[in-house]
Amino acid sequence: MSNYIVILEAGWLVKNVESVEDAMNIAISEVGKLLNPDLNFVEIEVGTTSCPACSEAFDSVFLAAGTALVGILLEMKVYDAESEEHAARIAKSTIGKALRTTPLNVVDVEEFEGGKEKKEKKKQTAEEE
Repeated sequence: MSNYIVILEAGWLVKNVESVEDAMNIAISEVGKLLNPDLNFVEIEVGTTSCPACSEAFDSVFLAAGTALVGILLEMKVYDAESEEHAARIAKSTIGKALRTTPLNVVDVEEFEGGKEKKEKKKQTAEEE
């Protein structure tokens, strides 16, 4: 069993907004309210998109007529998964329960070292001292 960091992408609609910055802040706030307190371990940020002409990265926000579509990235650590696909399914299921009507797309899955065992060992050694 391995540990993975899974990054999911969601498109979040924000209505009655005047600027890109407001749209980003409102989207992060709304998603955060839906995820907290049960899923406070999920990191939320605005995604980036590459310009097709110059390949420069910019925030994933499209604003038109006071309505914005914001690309949100959701990062979650998954412990003891059997494979990358299994970790992605766990993350989509966990986050998807809070964001029921929002489609989630897997952006990246990376294996990482460490996990629960190291945290438990640190706690045990701290208690012994």
